[in-house]
Amino acid sequence: MQTCEYIWMNGNLVKWHDAKIHVLSHVVHYGSSVFEGMRAYKSERGPILFRLREHSVRLLNSARIYRMEVGYTAEQIDQAIIDLIDVNKLEECYVRPVVYRGYGALKVDPTDCPVEFSIGVWPWGKYLGEDAIEKGVRVCVSSWRRLAADTMPAMAKAGGNYLSSQLIKLEARRLGFDEGIGLDYHGCVSEGSAENIFIIKDSVLITPPFTASVLPGITRSTVMTIGRDLGYEVREQNIPREYLYIADEVFFTGSAAEISPVAEIDGLKVGEGRRGPITKKLQQAFFDVVQGKSVDKYKWLTYVRERRASCRSKPARFGRFRHGVC
Repeated sequence: MQTCEYIWMNGNLVKWHDAKIHVLSHVVHYGSSVFEGMRAYKSERGPILFRLREHSVRLLNSARIYRMEVGYTAEQIDQAIIDLIDVNKLEECYVRPVVYRGYGALKVDPTDCPVEFSIGVWPWGKYLGEDAIEKGVRVCVSSWRRLAADTMPAMAKAGGNYLSSQLIKLEARRLGFDEGIGLDYHGCVSEGSAENIFIIKDSVLITPPFTASVLPGITRSTVMTIGRDLGYEVREQNIPREYLYIADEVFFTGSAAEISPVAEIDGLKVGEGRRGPITKKLQQAFFDVVQGKSVDKYKWLTYVRERRASCRSKPARFGRFRHGVC
C-alpha cells in the first residue's frame, strides 16, 4: 500500500512507520475493534470528503454497541480527519478511522484494556480493480453464511465481523472469482464480503433489509436516495438466491467499492454481462455528487481546504496536534 507522512493516534501526529501498538494488545488477540472507511475525492476546490459526519456517527454507534468509550465527539472526529488529510497534503485518499482495545490485560474480558483511537489516510484506487466500474466483476455465491442476528451485531462495523468476510473473499478467489456474495442465516441474499448489494428487476432497485445481516451502508443509503431522485422505485426486501440469476442488473455499493457492477454470478451472465444502463445512470449521478460537479442539495460534501481555512484561528481542543473545531 502507498504510505503517507503522518498517522493520527490518540490526538497526536505520529510518523507513518512509528505508528505501532503492542503485540499483546487486546485487539490483536480478540478482534476488538470498530472502524470506518470513507473517501476524499479530488475536485477543483481541493479534496472533498463524502458524508463525513455520517461516517463519524456510525463509528461512534459501532463503539457504543461494543461498550467502547471513544472520548471524542463526532465533531472532533470530523476535524481530526480534515486536519490529517491537510497535513499529509493529499488531493484524494481513503480514510480509515479505527477504535480498538489496546494493551492492558490479555483475557476475553476487555474492561482492563484502554480504548485507543487511530486514523490513517492514504491514496487508494478502485477497490475491485480499475475496470470494475465499467466492465463489472465475476462473483459467486459463497458457501459461508453471514452472521446470524443473535450471534454478533452486523450493524456494528467491527473488526471481528470481517473474519466472515475474509472467508467469503478467500473462497471466491480460490474458485477464480473476483468477489463472493454471502447469504444470511435464512438462506436469503445478504451482502458481499465488504459491500452491500443491489439488484435491478423491471427497473426497480431492490436491496436486502437490515434484518438480512447487512451493514447499514452509507453508500447504500446514498444510492437509494439517488435512485429515487432519478425516478426509480427502491425497495428493501428479502432476496432469494435464485433472484440473482434472473436479475436485469446487479451491483455492489460501498465507500471502497463505490458502485461496482456485477457481470456474472456463478457462471451466469447478469444481463448483457457488463454494466447495465440503470447502473450507469446511478454511477454518473453518484460521481457527479462526490466530485462536486452537481448541486450538493443533501449537504453530503465537506471541502477540506475550505473547512481548514475557516478553522485555522480556532484554539486547540485536544492532543498536541492543533485542531480548530468549527
